Amino acid sequence: MGEYEGAEEYRCWEELLPDALGLIFRNLPLQEVLTVVPRVCKSWGRVVAGPYCWQEIDIEEWSQQQSKPEQIGRMVELLVGRSGGSCRRISVSGLPCDPLLSFIGDHARALRALEIPRSEISDSVVETVAPRLANVTFLDISSCTKIGARALEAFGQHCKSLVGLRRVMHPIDLADKECQHDEARAIARSMPKLRHLEMGYMLIATEAVAEILGHCRDLKFLDLRGCWAVDDKLLRDRHPGLRVLGPRVEDCYENTYWEECSDYSDDDSDSIYSWEFMDDVDDAIWDDGQGLENLEVRFYGGGFSESFAGFDWPPSP
Repeated sequence: MGEYEGAEEYRCWEELLPDALGLIFRNLPLQEVLTVVPRVCKSWGRVVAGPYCWQEIDIEEWSQQQSKPEQIGRMVELLVGRSGGSCRRISVSGLPCDPLLSFIGDHARALRALEIPRSEISDSVVETVAPRLANVTFLDISSCTKIGARALEAFGQHCKSLVGLRRVMHPIDLADKECQHDEARAIARSMPKLRHLEMGYMLIATEAVAEILGHCRDLKFLDLRGCWAVDDKLLRDRHPGLRVLGPRVEDCYENTYWEECSDYSDDDSDSIYSWEFMDDVDDAIWDDGQGLENLEVRFYGGGFSESFAGFDWPPSP
C-alpha cells in the first residue's frame, strides 16, 4: 500500500502538456528559462525553443542592463522568432535600429501590446510598419527621441483599437525642443478611442491638452506630470470625470537617486553578477536552429526598484 501511495505522488513533469509547461516557465527569470530549463530534459528544451513560453516577451529590465545594442537585437530576433507569430506582448527597452521594428512587424502580427521605450526608431519606419501592427491596443514609445508627430499619426491611423498610449519623456530628451504641440495634435486627430494617456514632461500647453480631450472623449486617465505649462485646475473643472495626474511632481528627478547610487562600483561582485550563454550547450535541445553561443547575456542582481523610477520617468499608477 505504501509503495502504491508513493507511486501516486510521483509526477512526471516532463510529460505535462507543452502549454502547461509554458505557463509555468513564464514565471521564471529569463536567465533560468534560457539556460537552466533546457538542460533539465529534452521535452523541456523543446518547450523553451517553441512558442509556448514566448506569447509575452518581457525583457525590458534585461535590455536596460545591456551595453551592446547588438545583443538586444539578437535577443529580440531569437525570442520573437520562437513565438511563431503568437506573441501578444513585447516589452524591450532601447531597440537599436529600424530593422528590428520591421522584424517585429513581420513576425508578431498578433501583437496587442508594444512597449519599446528609448528606442532608436524613425518616423519613416513607423509609417512603413504600423499597418502590420493593426491589433495593438497599448503602445509605449516613451523617450523615443527620433520620432514625432508623423509616427504618432501613423500608429493612430493603423492601430484602430488603441486605448492606451505612454509617451513620457525625460527632460534631457527635450533639451533642443521648443514644444510638442504637433504631437498632441496628432494624438487628438488619430487616436479617438484612447482611455489611458501618459504624457509626462512633454512640452505642451493647456490648449494642446484641451484639443486632445475634445477628440478623445473616452479618456479616463491623463498623466501630465512635469507638463508645467498646463493649467490642471482648468482641465479638472471642465472634465470632472477625468482623473488627472500632475503637472506637479513630488517624487521624480530628485537627488535621492544619485545619492543612492553614489557608491556603485563595477567591481562590486557582491551586488552584481553576470552570466553568459555557454559554448558547450547541446544543440540537440534546440529545435529552432538558433544557437545561443554568440549571444552574451548579462543579468544584474537586484535590478531597479521603484525608488529609482524617477531617473527614467514617473511610474504608472
